[in-house]
Amino acid sequence: MNAGRRISRIALATGLALSFAAHAFGVRRTEDPLALVPAGAATVGVIHWNELRSSPIGAQVFSQMDDVSTDGDAARFLREMGLTPREDIDTVVVAMTHPAASGSNDGLVIFEGRFDLARIAAAVVARGATRQAGASGEYYRLANEGGKHDGAVALVNARLLIAGGVTAVVEALARRESGGAGGLMSGQGQGLGKHLSRIDRDASAWALVDLTRFPSTQNREAHVDVHVESAEGPSRAIVGVMKSVSLLALQASVHGDSIDVSASGLSDDAENRDLLVDSLRGVLAMWRIAMQEKSPELVSVLRGFRIQNDGEGVSISGTLPGSFLKTLAAEHRARK
Repeated sequence: MNAGRRISRIALATGLALSFAAHAFGVRRTEDPLALVPAGAATVGVIHWNELRSSPIGAQVFSQMDDVSTDGDAARFLREMGLTPREDIDTVVVAMTHPAASGSNDGLVIFEGRFDLARIAAAVVARGATRQAGASGEYYRLANEGGKHDGAVALVNARLLIAGGVTAVVEALARRESGGAGGLMSGQGQGLGKHLSRIDRDASAWALVDLTRFPSTQNREAHVDVHVESAEGPSRAIVGVMKSVSLLALQASVHGDSIDVSASGLSDDAENRDLLVDSLRGVLAMWRIAMQEKSPELVSVLRGFRIQNDGEGVSISGTLPGSFLKTLAAEHRARK
């Protein structure tokens, strides 16, 4: 009996120790790529490659990517890493903190997919990268042509890669270890995180842009007075009124061979919101007139777009059918 009780106590103590260790060292770690984006990001965008892969539109996109990856140095590098983007990458998250800074080193790109870590490591080392041991995990500092390190990549695990400026990658690794502390998802009361509800995070692709962080929108007036007299009036008015827009939200969702698209801009100036609505309606009317002779079947597509003013911002949304996208693709090929 005594021996049995001692064994039970040892087992219980071991279990408690393991539980404490897991709580202390592993329970807070996050693999959510959005949690790795800094809370102060000026832009964040997400592309779900796995959704595009299964759609007719995705087939067209990836066929163009194949043209890029069939020759040249980029293609050789992909082969060395054993990486086929259209098959191995599921999600790409792109973020930037200081878009206005010249030579900024804070860009961040996060990849989810299936990766051969040993092969990728060998490929980057062969090109001059050096392995670094950081407090929150290892990463490779990349060498540019001049021999200076200006970027980094962290081979986190077989499902997750982090690339970007050295500081951006190191800080992303720290956010991963701390469960996303200081990241986009840590407190949605500030930064772009508070605007995540304005987009569908399950959309095939989406982006949030803080326009107040871009040079062209700095020192803008609360109200923008735009006077136009030419035929391009609505387009010019849109450009002018965008100076009062603080946030831009974009998203696209693939459904078969069509795409649902939407764009919205926030503005705290009611008059500018009304002007933006009028300008967008004017642009759509101009496009319908232009399409009437060239492509009359697309007039109904433009008529299907909706423009709304919700009291905080203005949005435009609609569906681009496969026929329209094929026409665009054909025109693009003809211009080559």
